[in-house]
Amino acid sequence: MSIGRGSAIVLVALAAVFATGCGETVLDDAKTEQTLEQDLRRGAGLKVASVECPSGVEVEKGNTFECTVNLVGGEEQAIELEILNEDADVRPVDSDFGKGLLE
Repeated sequence: MSIGRGSAIVLVALAAVFATGCGETVLDDAKTEQTLEQDLRRGAGLKVASVECPSGVEVEKGNTFECTVNLVGGEEQAIELEILNEDADVRPVDSDFGKGLLE
């Protein structure tokens, strides 16, 4: 499968959030990983083996964080995500994510 130069993944994932004892609200990293993996499989047709996102990311509009996408076959690529609102909707910072993968 090839992802052409004009292809861009449109991703707005509602990631579950939970509050910590300090009053911060942080992303549920497991839910974020699951949602991102599903979006990449369905939206881009990628064969994703796993996704790894950091824990403890504070839900604050404009915050960014990076997840690692591991594809079947061993290829790995990072994707930077931006938090859009207090509901933890996210979008990729680089709309060309996946460009060059499996070409």
